[in-house]
Amino acid sequence: MAKLNQIIAVEKGVRSKSLQDVTAAHQKVLKPALLAGISRTYQPKDEEGEQLPPESTRVQVQAEDVLRETAASLTRLFDVTATKDWANCEARADVTVDGRTIVADVPVSYLLFLEKQLGDLHAFVKKLPTLDAAESWALDPSTDWWRTEPVRTIRTKKVPRNHVKAEATEKHPAQVEVYYEDVPIGYWTTVKFSGALPARRVNELAERVEKLQQAVKFAREEANGAEVTDQRVGDAVFGYLFG
Repeated sequence: MAKLNQIIAVEKGVRSKSLQDVTAAHQKVLKPALLAGISRTYQPKDEEGEQLPPESTRVQVQAEDVLRETAASLTRLFDVTATKDWANCEARADVTVDGRTIVADVPVSYLLFLEKQLGDLHAFVKKLPTLDAAESWALDPSTDWWRTEPVRTIRTKKVPRNHVKAEATEKHPAQVEVYYEDVPIGYWTTVKFSGALPARRVNELAERVEKLQQAVKFAREEANGAEVTDQRVGDAVFGYLFG
């Protein structure tokens, strides 16, 4: 008895061959010359007339033969696809991570859905914002935000000062240069807040997604290893269509 993964493996080839066969059949019946035949003989008006050989063209394509060939090719495709789809309704497996069953008795179609969704989710998790590693963060229970320790910095103000380069004399005024001095006038106390995640948390989430991805793949392989019952629907379908 075949297994579901074997049926899945051959389905693509059967589908491709059926498409080629149907395309070839379609091209045959679209060429009127291949379906047409003729036979004619010539008889001169009198015995003195010119004698001409008979002419004939054989029918090269018979539509009923094309129908039979098409039915034979598509019957194989219909049967293989039916066998796969019937088996997919019954093939199931548990999704298990580290000995813990996350989802039990999952059908193949849903396992395929999970694989796609987990791939998208992994990409989402890897792009989550993380806290600035240059800062020291702690969770603030009152806001549920991350916060840094208070940092005190000085606020200064530029105050003009005079620098006498040369004292005044009877003949010349004093030479004075103005410069600015930063004078402390107060203090800033800064606390930074963030709604981002610690890198450790992001890595943990990504690891969980990856583990579940692996578990889903293993479950799909297990489900696809189920034995299948060959379905024979093609004869019934084409027996009705072309019979």
